[in-house]
Amino acid sequence: MLGLLAAGSVFFPGLFFVSKQTLKLLVGWSEADAVVVSTRLVSSLQAVLASSAGCIIASSCGDIMEDRHPLTEAYILFATPYFLYDIYAMFLCHWHKLQVKGHQETHSGGLKAAVPSYLRRELLMVLHHIFMVAFCFPASLLWRRGKGDYFQGVLFLAELSTPSVCLGKVLIQFKKQSSLLHKVNGVIMLATFFGCRVLLFPYLYYAYSRWVTSPMNITHAQAIKQADSSVRCISKN
Repeated sequence: MLGLLAAGSVFFPGLFFVSKQTLKLLVGWSEADAVVVSTRLVSSLQAVLASSAGCIIASSCGDIMEDRHPLTEAYILFATPYFLYDIYAMFLCHWHKLQVKGHQETHSGGLKAAVPSYLRRELLMVLHHIFMVAFCFPASLLWRRGKGDYFQGVLFLAELSTPSVCLGKVLIQFKKQSSLLHKVNGVIMLATFFGCRVLLFPYLYYAYSRWVTSPMNITHAQAIKQADSSVRCISKN
């Protein structure tokens, strides 16, 4: 457990640093451009890893409640540090954008003065990341008690829309809104967002309702009730 947490804590910030330095030294980009693009790159890679893990997990679970896959908890442990890293990476992006725009707080108060404006702008995303670490992490590892690896895998697939979102932001940063790539990426982004974010939760409810109402589970529930009734009758006698 600690090994995977440590690996994630090193991998995501390390990839960000290597990417930023590479873009600055080999491509000649500014610090601001390198930070923003590196942040998007790490987010996209995390999304690809999560989606790949989700595909493997979901396709391996025949019983959507009882079947387990070792990759489920392994990736949860590995990916959890990403959300803490991303809070910091988003702040760096915000800080450099303020510097480029020449905002007064970047000169008078330094990094500390930029924190309030960062929270005003990215409060929902920061709260989302904190919620993922403080609630979803223990819920996925402990509270579900090994049930529903399939559902966890399908939830990982929600990240499929992230690479196109990140690419769109990078293209906007470099003023490529009129390019064919931006238009094609916009279509992909809408399709993946609708399929993997909007339709995902109704599908999960549908899959669970089918599992609950399947004859096998109804028979199993009836057997439990009959066994419970028999125990009560024996105890009364």
